[in-house]
Amino acid sequence: MAPMAGVLARQQLRDLVERGAISSDSDIPAEHFQPASLDLTLGKVAYRLRCSFLPGNRAVREKLLEYQMGELDLEHGAVLEQDRPYLIPLNERLTLPAGIRGRANPRSSTGRIDVFTRLVTDFGQHFDEVRDGYQGELFLEVVPRSFTIKVRTGLRLNQLRLSSGFARISDAELVALSSADPVAYPGTSMHAGERVFVADGLFLSVDLSGEGGKLIGYKARKSNALLDLDRIGAYDVTDFWERVIAKNKRLILDREDFYLLVSRERVRIPPGFAAEMAAYDPTSGELRTHYAGFFDPGFGHVQSGERPGTPAVLEVRAHDVPFALEHSQRLCKLTFERMETEPDELYGSTSAIGSRYQRQYLTLGRQFRADTYGRAAGKRQRALEARPVPLELGTLESVQPLAASLRE
Repeated sequence: MAPMAGVLARQQLRDLVERGAISSDSDIPAEHFQPASLDLTLGKVAYRLRCSFLPGNRAVREKLLEYQMGELDLEHGAVLEQDRPYLIPLNERLTLPAGIRGRANPRSSTGRIDVFTRLVTDFGQHFDEVRDGYQGELFLEVVPRSFTIKVRTGLRLNQLRLSSGFARISDAELVALSSADPVAYPGTSMHAGERVFVADGLFLSVDLSGEGGKLIGYKARKSNALLDLDRIGAYDVTDFWERVIAKNKRLILDREDFYLLVSRERVRIPPGFAAEMAAYDPTSGELRTHYAGFFDPGFGHVQSGERPGTPAVLEVRAHDVPFALEHSQRLCKLTFERMETEPDELYGSTSAIGSRYQRQYLTLGRQFRADTYGRAAGKRQRALEARPVPLELGTLESVQPLAASLRE
């Protein structure tokens, strides 16, 4: 019988570590194992680059000789400058068995501070992909966009998800799944009778209504202040962020500025599945709608008696020209994959498993103190419907963004 296809759960990742298929320059703590991924850690040195690159038909270290512009010592902490690419060898190394491949994404806390990361492998033709049976080192390209940051050896900026076979489920399978085990619930601005469309993934829309308070998002400030990623709850929100206030259910995104917004839908990932926020069709406009993409089994899967589902925080940047968003415009989509087996612990189930964003609304990265303004706004939300939102099969043409969205 052929082995079952699916995403590997945390207990399977631990088994790969015990077998030597995943190794590290240091011990891998239990908290680095997420329900469906492994947190990767920065090594001892960062290489300043004159440009980004893919190794193609060569090893990364060989090609690095052509593009590096000096080294930084991460063991004592080092400052990474805005808009400068760096390449950092990771502590982890892979000797994957045949049939196992991987994908990488920034951790949620990384995406929310606008730090762009991409995994690079020897002889790799694509970023963030680990080919079947890969054996070799892992490298991380890091580009701080909005802020100058300080990092050190051992810091976790991205995560690796391993899988076997074809794990992704079809649109029809997703609709059937949600009928039995719901994946979407209404947020503050959704109304009875609304549906969520499925077309090559589950589409999510942006909430610009201002319901629950006037705060609809955050915009990164043009700041020269240093953001030390080791410091938790150390920084005042307004030193690095501008609050975005609701105005006529429309928001003009300034060119190349970074925004944190929130979805209208509340998402729930059933225990036997994992999801990823997928790249959106570029014909929808010159904007990027996400940076951190993994949703673990158990996200939005809350205790009995609580409102199920959690809004998705959307990381958005307009390129080339300003871009107008309207309330309820579809901005991104989630693709779902089967797990090979359910993880032995779900997202948010213990303090060791990530839970900071389990009941999020507009939650900033862990380096910032809680925003009392945002918290007060959250308390003013009207009662949320606990009944799931039905899914409806559509086509990519039928679920394109609102035609009224304009570029200035």
